[in-house]
Amino acid sequence: MKNKKFNFEKAISFIILLIFSILFLVPIIWVFLSAFKVDAELNRAGGFLFLPKTWTLQNFIEVLDPKNVKVPIYKWFGNSVLVSAIYTLLSILIVSMSAYAFGKLKFKGRNFLFLTILFISSFPSIVNIVPLYHTMKLLKWVNTPMALIFPGLAGTFNIFLVKQFMIGVPDSIIEAGKIDGAGDIHIFFSLIFPILKPILVVVGIFSFTGIWNDFLWPSIAINDIEKLTLTAGLQLARGTYETFVSKLSAVSVVSIVPMIVLYCFAEKWMIKGVQISAGVKG
Repeated sequence: MKNKKFNFEKAISFIILLIFSILFLVPIIWVFLSAFKVDAELNRAGGFLFLPKTWTLQNFIEVLDPKNVKVPIYKWFGNSVLVSAIYTLLSILIVSMSAYAFGKLKFKGRNFLFLTILFISSFPSIVNIVPLYHTMKLLKWVNTPMALIFPGLAGTFNIFLVKQFMIGVPDSIIEAGKIDGAGDIHIFFSLIFPILKPILVVVGIFSFTGIWNDFLWPSIAINDIEKLTLTAGLQLARGTYETFVSKLSAVSVVSIVPMIVLYCFAEKWMIKGVQISAGVKG
């Protein structure tokens, strides 16, 4: 009876997950297929014709044309790669050092400071837009990559994630380093940082996808078309290709593909990193 009950629950769970997967995947598949359609098919079928009757690469050829000054995909793509890469590297460094300080170092007010950071992070990010913009304007970073890279580097969720992972790191490792005369900086980079590799890969993925997919802040902080990121440029592309759904779908596919490739290569690290409760494996 227990075995039958378990199988029934497993089947229900599978069905629920399957339904949610379909709900998430169908729009993405539709966008991919629409990128290979001609606009006549989309207009005639009301946009709901699933498989293209006529497959074409013309949409990609047009939107990826280097001479396309209205929608400079190559520049947007390069901006996104540059900003996302620098942001991810800096985020990994700052988050890991912050988590080490909160998780292993002893200083007055440590817990109060960490709880304060968690409390502040509970506010909606939208409330920070106006003061953040004025701060960037004061620093003369508006319309520069700096405005996209530096805000949000110390993500509270990422710090919390690494701090929880840090709990599994034995204190004996730190004590052994101190006995050898090493300072906190040397201990962190030579002993702690390599152990954090699985969880830092997860932080890197979260950071990269977060800044790559960010739409609102780049649209506010950047006012030069050629300095936009790819995701923010989608709004401009929508205005340019408003009546050409297939071309707009092609632009969307270009912005989605890097994320798919990233997850395919980082899947095993993602699985290792989320197993925080498993402790640290040598």
